[in-house]
Amino acid sequence: MTDTDTGPAAAAPAAPKRTRALRRTTGSTGPLGIGVATLWLSIIVLLPLAALAVASLEGGISGFFDAVTAPAALASLRVTVFVSVVVALVNAVMGTIIAWVLVRDDFRGKRVVNALIDLPFALPTIVASIVLLSLYGPDSPVGVHLNATQGGLIIALAFVTLPFVVRAVQPVLIELDREVEEAAASLGAKNWTIFRTIVLPTLTPAIVSGTGLAFARAIGEYGSVVLIGGNIPHETQVTSQYIQQLIEVDRPEAAAAVSVTLLAIAFVTLFLLRLFAGRNQRRMEAAQ
Repeated sequence: MTDTDTGPAAAAPAAPKRTRALRRTTGSTGPLGIGVATLWLSIIVLLPLAALAVASLEGGISGFFDAVTAPAALASLRVTVFVSVVVALVNAVMGTIIAWVLVRDDFRGKRVVNALIDLPFALPTIVASIVLLSLYGPDSPVGVHLNATQGGLIIALAFVTLPFVVRAVQPVLIELDREVEEAAASLGAKNWTIFRTIVLPTLTPAIVSGTGLAFARAIGEYGSVVLIGGNIPHETQVTSQYIQQLIEVDRPEAAAAVSVTLLAIAFVTLFLLRLFAGRNQRRMEAAQ
């Protein structure tokens, strides 16, 4: 190649250099950004969690296990996990249906419904408990009495966690290629077959992610269940209410130990979601 070559071949070696330079300037924040992020996460997340862990062990390992394995603690954990699983499964179905309607159907008031989905994120959860108690309590205007029942807990938690599945599924539905569905329909496939074989496999990662987040949120919920739940030990007392009870009777170490157990359940759930998301991402990259 001569010094006078100015075509694309001559310019090609410079492209990787420009790409690397662009990556250095826009793809990394450097040590300062990493330090700021680490400091902020330490203040907001790591230090409070460390303080909670230390407080839970003030009575020693035996004290920690005694607090966690106390009959009342185990009963509250069973109730909490049970209603949270039920709520997560209900949201997996109903959240997917609502997301489908909001994406695929046009109707009057659609924007209002779409805005209402995010209301539980902004509304204080104690307000939800007051409203649900007024609607389904002893003086229910609709004749449905769910006060101090696990059904009331499920309704309250379903209200709080509904947006997680809807907002996880909606973007995937929007980006879904409709041409594949239309091609299957033109070949004689029925709607259920199209949904089961084409749409559902694509939506599954989003549904699992939203369902897991809903479960993790329900595990630690307090405000929405504090009134309608009734706080009946072994029946409707969730773990967050049991922790509040321990604090009121001046047992902060036991309250911290049970809180750590709740945190562990939520962390394991979120960690498994990350593993699932990473595996799904690698599968998609391999398919491409």
